[in-house]
Amino acid sequence: MSSSRPLTPLCPDAGCDTTEAEQNAAVTKAFSTSVVVSAVRCLLTYILFPWVLPLLGWASGVGPVIGLVVGLVAIGFNVASIRRFMASGHRYRYWISALNVAVIGLLVVLVARDISDLIS
Repeated sequence: MSSSRPLTPLCPDAGCDTTEAEQNAAVTKAFSTSVVVSAVRCLLTYILFPWVLPLLGWASGVGPVIGLVVGLVAIGFNVASIRRFMASGHRYRYWISALNVAVIGLLVVLVARDISDLIS
């Protein structure tokens, strides 16, 4: 029994129901989601909480708490993105993974700063 579907790293057996294009779309979505979560974290940490909300008289001092939570979520999404890209066999998986690692490095610094702000 043969399948008309191509064999790919995410679908090594002939019984898989996803095409390579569908797998690439899922991997691209995972990467996009991780970048969006990281961007939202930066917007919250550097624009909304320190500038906008205090001008309105709201949320003074909650920036580090929110930044810590969103930063940890962003790191999780970036790790998931790396895992999916490496499993996909995508031709740019090493470049995209390097970008994700760089973003994780920046997020670790920001999480450390948030923890420092909370302790002091």
